[in-house]
Parts: sequence; C-alpha cells; structure tokens
Amino acid sequence: MTISHHISDGLLMDYAAGTLEESWSIAVATHLALCPACRDSLAMMENVGGALVDELEPSDETPRDDSSWLAVRSAILADATTSKPVAERERVAGSQIPEPLRSYLGADIEKLKWRPLGLGAYHFPIRTSDRGISTRLLRIPAGKPVPEHGHGGRELTLVLSGSFRDGDELFGAGDLEEADEQLQHQPIATEDQDCICLAVTDSPLRFKSRIVSLLQPLLGI
Repeated sequence: MTISHHISDGLLMDYAAGTLEESWSIAVATHLALCPACRDSLAMMENVGGALVDELEPSDETPRDDSSWLAVRSAILADATTSKPVAERERVAGSQIPEPLRSYLGADIEKLKWRPLGLGAYHFPIRTSDRGISTRLLRIPAGKPVPEHGHGGRELTLVLSGSFRDGDELFGAGDLEEADEQLQHQPIATEDQDCICLAVTDSPLRFKSRIVSLLQPLLGI
C-alpha cells in the first residue's frame, strides 16, 4: 500500500496531545494503523513533548506536585492509537476493516446494513459520544461522483478501499483528505471499483445542487 496523503502536522499534534474528539481520533488513529510514516511522525512528536515536559521547572510560588506533573507527562506521551504492532495489523483488503475502526463496525464491510443515498451511493452512520460531529462510512459506485459541495467546517475523508479523484489529486487506500470552509469540490470514484471511505464532518455539507440540498435533511448528510 502506497500512501501519498498524510495527516497534517497540526492535526497530528492535536491527536498526540489528546485534544481531539472521539470522531476525529477514529479517523486519525485508523490512518496511523495503515501509515508507517505518520506513526514515525507521531513518535517524534511524543518524544519532543516528553523532553519539553522533562525540562519544565515548577514556579517559585507554587510547590511542585509530582503526581500532577507525571499525569501531564503521561497524557503527552500516551499512545492513543491503541493499535497492535505493524506485523499484527490487518491490511485493508477487500472487505476487511482495520483497527481501531473495526471495534466500531465489526470485521466485514459487506455485513453492514448500508443506507441508500441515491445514485447508487450508500452510507453507514457510526455512533460516537460526540455531539455535532458526523461520522460515517461512504460507499461511492465506481466511476461515479458525489454531488459538488462545500463545507461549513472541517471534513476528514480516509479511503479504506478503492480510490477517488478530487481535481488533480488521486486518493487511494490509506490516504487522508482534509477539507475546510475554503474547499468546494466534487470527488469522483475511479472506474476500477467502488470507493469506501470513512468521512467525519462537524457541520452539514453545503451542496451546490438545489435538489440535493432539499433532500439533505432526509438523507442525514
């Protein structure tokens, strides 16, 4: 698996610090399970964070509380991926789902009860503890586009199988696309197979099509 689109430094730093909500963390941790390069970057950030905490001096006015200091250090150095060593991870192949996403879905994508979105596309909502953040799997038919849309906030899209094109960029299995309010786009699944993605958004999509916008409350997207 060749991964070309990685986690941004800012998002990875938030993940390392433990400040991301559950939904964002699922997408980041699943990408980490597939991407050795990003795991290396995470380890480097954790090492730097640990070194900085080691160098902190307590304030003269405030007695040092060793238990609090150790708790902060543990939070920074915690490995939030909770994944097995690389050799034990299951590779994305066919319908298999990698950890940690598998803990939310089970092991077989084909056994999920997909909900139709129209035009042959399907989605499967994923329950998390977050409010105001939507987490779901998307299955886009081979060669088909999703409706053109923009965003009211952040969107993370992690490809699990198949691939899609977004403008001049190709996103294949393991690739992660980050979008924000500045991006208006229309991803298109490649012709070879259906594209299955994990998508996380913190606001409703802004569809260019009036018809799709009218149907949006019924579709839950």
